[in-house]
Amino acid sequence: MTGCGGADAGVTIRVAGALKDVARAAWDACANPPASSTAAAPADPDRQRFNPFLTWDFLQALEEAGCVSPRTGWTPRHLVLEGEAGGIAAVMPCYVKTHSQGEYVFDYGWADAFERAGGRYYPKLQVSVPFTPVPGRRFLVRSGEDEAARQAQLAAAMAELVRRNDLSSAHLTFLTEAEWKLAGSLGFLQRIDQQFHWSDEGYGDFEGFLAALASRKRKALRKERREALCDGITVEWVTGSAITEAHWDAFFAFYMDTGSRKWGRPYLNRRFFSLVGERMADRILLVLARRNGRYVAGALNFIGSDTLYGRYWGCTEEHPFLHFELCYYQAIDYALAHGLQRVEAGAQGAHKLARGYLPATTYSAHYIAHAGLRRAVANYLESERQEVAVHGEILAEHAPFRRGERLDAGEPT
Repeated sequence: MTGCGGADAGVTIRVAGALKDVARAAWDACANPPASSTAAAPADPDRQRFNPFLTWDFLQALEEAGCVSPRTGWTPRHLVLEGEAGGIAAVMPCYVKTHSQGEYVFDYGWADAFERAGGRYYPKLQVSVPFTPVPGRRFLVRSGEDEAARQAQLAAAMAELVRRNDLSSAHLTFLTEAEWKLAGSLGFLQRIDQQFHWSDEGYGDFEGFLAALASRKRKALRKERREALCDGITVEWVTGSAITEAHWDAFFAFYMDTGSRKWGRPYLNRRFFSLVGERMADRILLVLARRNGRYVAGALNFIGSDTLYGRYWGCTEEHPFLHFELCYYQAIDYALAHGLQRVEAGAQGAHKLARGYLPATTYSAHYIAHAGLRRAVANYLESERQEVAVHGEILAEHAPFRRGERLDAGEPT
């Protein structure tokens, strides 16, 4: 695929059928480019944040373990843009999908409506990190490049990939707000949703955070933390070289228990955890609960430059409030102790609001080839955006903070 979709002369865009076909250093230079002290501030501040899920190591572990493959309905088709002077200038993580599982931005209704009307919704193209509802960049441009030009070239190449492969659509999920605006300017349909994120407002420690809460909420959180650690339960933070295969064995049992109940068939296998543990240990935090000498529950987190990302939780024993303790309160403790500004605790979950995690807008953009389906989805999204924004305002009014200390709802501008 050379010079497609209006790409400048001399620019080559190829499709990589496996991430191992892209050099690790070249991918990472685009995915998490180093901040430049001389360049003007980028339009997208997320460009300066290290996102562990965009790394070659994380995405390659998914493919190498077989979690991402044609067999699982995720066929890699990564876009790789090589600049005029040679070398990789930009990349985009792309997958041809035969279903809509593991995406967390739901389009089942679109697929059903299109297929009842005689269309074929699958296969489609997904631009995302598989099984990972974490906001981050999707147009991955190397430092020193003309970012706007490279983003436009990637968008054109993505649309061309849809056309050449007779795909129904392309979906960029959990992209940044700046990319969402860019995609909208290029004619993509725009969608929003909400997650719940915690931010450090200069609390210092957990007691400082509690002091910012309304009295009733503060008492409730203290009670939950006390009850979670009854029955002789202790909590450990395990990271870096301290993580062993025994830790992964314990955590995988927790993951399988929760995954089997929530999804029927968990997305990740045991080999994946060993691979990321081997290659990304310094970016991983396991929060484990132990009782009577054995682990009974755990939460997996990934560590970014300024954010702790909560991913999976599970248990083999039920204890009141232990889920909240390991996933939310321990995450806040760790963030405060290590100078991290945010905790992102995964998709959905309005129960997080009472625990200091406030609504934050998430973004997706959609390219739909069929004109009729595009019109129908556009009408739906216009109404949905209004509903989501209003819902966020209502939720923010119920934040647990004392009056005058609530944060904004993060509605789109």
